[in-house]
Amino acid sequence: MYIVLVYDVGVERLEKILKTCRRYLTWIQNSVFEGELTEANFIKLKHQLSKLIDEERDSVTFYIFRTTAYMRKETLGTVKGEIVRTI
Repeated sequence: MYIVLVYDVGVERLEKILKTCRRYLTWIQNSVFEGELTEANFIKLKHQLSKLIDEERDSVTFYIFRTTAYMRKETLGTVKGEIVRTI
């Protein structure tokens, strides 16, 4: 599955959230990650993030695509992250 993750978290948790997301996905721009994940890794990522966030103040949103075949992506300006795909 292809995941786009966006988050808005408190500054005091930002570094841990960033490091966790980088283990699983490619950094695209501030607070945005994307990439292919297995169902098992998606579950692990959600579990790890749920332990780090403050559910009263923070937000993590996942956009989940079964395939990239119907997804179109356009970027204006600088591309901040390179998507590395393994076949």
